[in-house]
Amino acid sequence: MNQGFIMPALRALSRLGLLATLLLLPRLSLAQEAKCDDGLDDDGDGMVDCADAECAKLPACKPDGNPEDTNERCSDWVDNDEDGEMDCDDDDCGASHVTVCQGSWDSRKARAAAAKAQSQGNVSQAPTQALPTLGEGMTVQDLIGKGGDIDGERNDMDCADGIDNDGDGMVDCADFGCRFDESVTVCQGNPNMRFSVVGMLTQEYDIEEEVHDSRFSRLQLRTFGPIPRITNSFYLISMLVERTPRVTFAMFQIPLGKKGHFLGVNSGAAGLSQANAISIHKQLLIDRPNLSGPMEQFNSAAVELTGPIPSDSKLKYRLFAAGGNGRFDGNIGGRTVSGGNQNYPWGGGAQLHMNLIGFYSRFDTPFLYTPVPLTLGILAGAKYDEREEERFYSGNLHVALRYSRFITMFEGYTKRELEFKSWQHSYHIQAGFLLWPEHLMIAADWGEFLGGEMENEPAVLTSTLKRQRDTMQYRAGIHWYFFRYIGVASIVYRNQLIREGFGRDEQRTHDVKGVIRYFF
Repeated sequence: MNQGFIMPALRALSRLGLLATLLLLPRLSLAQEAKCDDGLDDDGDGMVDCADAECAKLPACKPDGNPEDTNERCSDWVDNDEDGEMDCDDDDCGASHVTVCQGSWDSRKARAAAAKAQSQGNVSQAPTQALPTLGEGMTVQDLIGKGGDIDGERNDMDCADGIDNDGDGMVDCADFGCRFDESVTVCQGNPNMRFSVVGMLTQEYDIEEEVHDSRFSRLQLRTFGPIPRITNSFYLISMLVERTPRVTFAMFQIPLGKKGHFLGVNSGAAGLSQANAISIHKQLLIDRPNLSGPMEQFNSAAVELTGPIPSDSKLKYRLFAAGGNGRFDGNIGGRTVSGGNQNYPWGGGAQLHMNLIGFYSRFDTPFLYTPVPLTLGILAGAKYDEREEERFYSGNLHVALRYSRFITMFEGYTKRELEFKSWQHSYHIQAGFLLWPEHLMIAADWGEFLGGEMENEPAVLTSTLKRQRDTMQYRAGIHWYFFRYIGVASIVYRNQLIREGFGRDEQRTHDVKGVIRYFF
């Protein structure tokens, strides 16, 4: 073939291709960016909705004069309040409840704290949004407690309250604990109303009775997050979906001023015990120990007031009052009265929370996923209760220590019953050790409830009084994180002895449970 003919032909074809492309491009681009409010890059040019020049003049992309104060309005490429600053360049988008701009917006508070730390020569404590360099084999979870992070706020409530609880200059989702602790979900993606699921599949073997059982032991549906239009607020609604679906817990918390004080209402879980404060999916041995049940009888509704003393959160107070007959979980909308008893149950108390080292919260999970900084917290409180059959004072002490791969918690409870003249005590010790970070953890606990003698025998033994029998329990378990923090497989051994009393024989529970839990 004549090479002199080939080259001119190729050049002609390339020119025809270029001409065709130039003619078709306008038609393609005009045809594909049809919607400017669907959150999609319809024409594939890298510009979404109002960021695309084709949408700039459409009504959907015109400013409406209202503030830029939500995740949606801070990422829509519109200067909504017409102040000359758009999206993350607008100071309004630096609010703690707006997270689409976190990491790109340096708050004035953080800058002021950094300037103060640097002026004092304390550069290591100067807060920063930047991440320290990860060493070989490190993950972002290893940053908790490093790079100016004192300890890390580690639960959804502390990570949504707009307060720098641990005093390291980083608030809520900017704090390494909130950003990287796998148990914190409010900072994962959009922090608006969230929905989560806790599912547990259990295989149980009763050693005493030699009986097997397989069941879906729990399906819990939860929604939580900030209350719309109330900055630094928080709500949680939890429902169990069983044979009779029921709401097991509801709470709403709003700020009082700007110094870390909060007013909250909940469905009657105002007590002192840490065991009842955290959700069932955070129980280190799968189930609650239930050794303080006679001291922690539920009400139907409760109100709480919390805040710092002073403002650095090293010392915090908690006041609470509760009323109504809420003897069982899921009492929302109903009332349970036993034996025709119409006495009105109510109670109130106070608790003092001391952070001696680091920052600890009663809502923290005892599960360890990666090594943690040194933390030592103490909670001490007292309360008075009037129940259907009883009147009593009680006091509680809770101590929590965690360091590196180890966590241990002690709780002691004492109750003085006034109607039947008895002393009751309970204690519970639990410990956990992270054998293999992000993979394997072991745990064990030991506890007792000591009912004591009643000087005045009750005329009628209600179900509540019958539960006040001496109880001893110890458990041991191993947890495998088979899919990050979302999927956990556990084996738990339990040995429980309820001693004879109130006309009932001794009762022993001796079983092994295999549990697969999903939490997302």
